Order: sequence, then structure tokens, then C-alpha cells
Amino acid sequence: MLAAIAFGISWKFFNREEQKTDSLRRIQERGYLIALTDRNTLNYFVYRGEPMGYQLELLESFARYLKVPLRIISADDINRLEYYLFYNAADLIALNIPLSRQGKKNIQYSLPFGETRLVLVQKKPSGNGTDPPLVKSLKDFPTDTVYVRSNPFLSPMYHHFYKETRGRAVLKEVRDKSQEDLIRQVSKGLIRFAICQENVAMAFKRYYYNTDISVLAFPLFFYGWGVNHESDSLRMMLDSWLTTIKRTGEYKQIYLDYFDNQRLARFMQSGFCSMNTNRLSPFDESIQKYSIALSWDWRLVASLIYEESNFRQGQVSKYNASGLMQLMPETAARFGIDSASTPARQIEGGVKYLRYLDTQIPDEITNPLERINFVLAAYNVGIGRVLAAREKAGQYGRDKNRWNRHVDYYLLRRSKKNPHGLTDTMNTFTGDYKTEGFVDDIITRYYHYRNLISERLN
Repeated sequence: MLAAIAFGISWKFFNREEQKTDSLRRIQERGYLIALTDRNTLNYFVYRGEPMGYQLELLESFARYLKVPLRIISADDINRLEYYLFYNAADLIALNIPLSRQGKKNIQYSLPFGETRLVLVQKKPSGNGTDPPLVKSLKDFPTDTVYVRSNPFLSPMYHHFYKETRGRAVLKEVRDKSQEDLIRQVSKGLIRFAICQENVAMAFKRYYYNTDISVLAFPLFFYGWGVNHESDSLRMMLDSWLTTIKRTGEYKQIYLDYFDNQRLARFMQSGFCSMNTNRLSPFDESIQKYSIALSWDWRLVASLIYEESNFRQGQVSKYNASGLMQLMPETAARFGIDSASTPARQIEGGVKYLRYLDTQIPDEITNPLERINFVLAAYNVGIGRVLAAREKAGQYGRDKNRWNRHVDYYLLRRSKKNPHGLTDTMNTFTGDYKTEGFVDDIITRYYHYRNLISERLN
């Protein structure tokens, strides 16, 4: 009997230790981290072609800490994000989630990132005598509707607010609107009241300056990220990373870059901010038009153009590559353009070059995503170098039809004597080439564009 009990205890402990490794092992085997967050002009957005955001920068930092690429699933509905986490479709949820006893039933919390409160957002009277007066205390709250973002983690706090108004507040939860949307609607007079996190409301108050956030709806609470209950190892890595970036000051800088940034108002007024429009650049129509001939998503071509020129016209490199797509003079001439060509003609010529490169990629590379990787690499360093690296990969036992961790390895290590040794890339490529990470950066940015910019133009 004692032996059986001892075996049972040992098996349970061993099994738990196995479970602790599951989350990190799953990430390593998959090859990337999957994170959940929401879309707004603080957490995750695109501005003039550049993916930005408080949660995005933190997630990128954590992915670097784990030494894996990052993939993001974003949604306006936080209930959907919780669903993805619950069914292991993602590894963590990156939001300012209140740390509470009730929340612990559903997720494991990280260490606290910070603290904030909930505030009542209302519009200041304009002074014309027609606007309702400000509510200055919850005890004096009128019978009226208060809009809140549907959030299972904040529901207990909403209920606390309801009780503080003695039941006069009529709470209306909305799933398809962010806190930013609710603040905007209050500012425009479309709704009278909303409840938001104080640090978020303070950040947006720089733009929606006619809002009042002086009335407290819920007192101070800590917030953090969340992982599954089976993700002990990931939570421990998360806490270790958070401790490190707080000690080095990296976290503070990222926080200030968004929550204390005067540029936020400029983002919100821009015609090239994903939270305002569905546009990346002034050239979107041309990119979409000519991408059809390539059978690529126009957002992928846009990501390549951003990598080359940041959507800036008139760019000429010290090696004489020019235009939005930074083509060398001989390549540009071959496809009927030069540095004086219009942006539309430059895009057309660049897409023709991409189509040409695709015809040079061996037919045995049948995976469409792999072909894209090879074409992008050839666009960067030339088809000859890519094909040579492909053959070298085959000689040394790697898959010559796969790019990441296979052919790209030998493109950066071109020594014929010792391809496993130190790279001689700096002696091989001119300083104009951004070889390492070029393909990955374009593909990663494209995933962000897919999350934040719809396939059809407005």
C-alpha cells in the first residue's frame, strides 16, 4: 500500500513537471509565439506603414527573450480572445488584465505590469447652456445609460460601479468597440457616459480634450498578462522577462512612448493610421492594381515597398538603387522605368521584376509561401546567390526547398571551405544589402498588415 501511494505521489509530481514544460515545448516545436491582443491606437495599430503599439512592442521584446518569432491574433471582442486562450489556439493574452481572485479561476496571471483605476468618462459642458451638467459624484448619478466595453475580466468592477450608483446606472456592454471608440463617442456627444481605464483615458484626453475623467468608477488595481493554467513554464519565463525589462528601464520607456506621447494626437488625425482608415500609403491603389498580375496579396507587396523605401519617393541609395522599390539602374531599365518614373510606373516595374524572379525559382519549390520567401530573397541579393545557397543547403543535408533555417542559413554562410563556420557575408555583400532578416521582416510586417488592414481598399 505504501509503495502504491509513493508511486502515485511520484507519478503525480512527475506528470506535473511534464505539464510545466508543455507550453514552452509547444512554442519551440511550432517555431513561434502566438499572442492575443486588441486593436486600438495604444495597443496595436499601423501608422504610415509601420506596425506600432504598446502591447506590440512588449510582445516583440518577450519574443526576443524567448528567441522565437512573434505571431499575433487580434480582435475587437475580448471574449473571443479569452476563447482562443482557453482552447490553446494561442499562448498568452497581452492586455492590461486586472489581477483578481475571480480572474484566477480562468487564467494564470503574470507579475503586475502596473496599476490603474476605472474612471467615468463624460463630456464637459460647452457653455451654451444646453449641455447637461457634469456628474461630480457617483452618489448623485442620474438614471442613465453607461457604456462599457464587454470584458469578462472587468465585469466585477462594472458591478461595483453599478452598486455605487445605487442601481441608477444602466450598464450597456458593447463588444465591437474599444475604449478609444467609447471615449470618441462621448467627446462627440453621441453617448453621455462611458467607463474606461484611467491611464487609457488620460492618454486619449490629449486629443479628446473636451472629456472629463475626474470621477472615480473603481479604485486602484494591478494589471498584467494572462496564460493558461497549464502554462507554468511560460508564466515563469514571462515573469523573468518582465523583471528584467523593469530593472533595465525598457518597460518604462515603452510605456511612456504610448501613454505619455504627444504624437498620439497626430496618429489619430492621420489618414494613414489603421484605426482611422484602411490605408497604408498614398500608393495603395497602384500597389493593389499591379499586385494582381503577381497573384500576391497587395499587402505583401506593400510590406516589401515599406522595407525598401518606407513609401518615400525620390529615395536613391549610395549604390544608385532608386525609387519606391529601390531597383538598380540596369534592372529598372530592363523593366522600362528609371528614377524619374511616376510612383505607379515604379510599382509596375518592380512587380514585373518580382514576376521574373518567380519564373527563375525551380518548379520543385511548390509551397506558395516558400516560393514567396525565395522570390523576396532573390529581390534582395540576386537570383544567382539564392540558387547557389540552395545548392549548398542540399549538399550539407538541409532542405533546399525550404527557406527559414535551411537555405537562408547558407546564404549567410557562403564560405566554400567551411559553410558551418563564421560568416563571410560582410566580404560578399555590399553594405547596401540588408541580408539577415530581410525576408522575415517583410513577412512579419505583412502579418501585421493582414491583422490591421483589410484586403479591400476603402
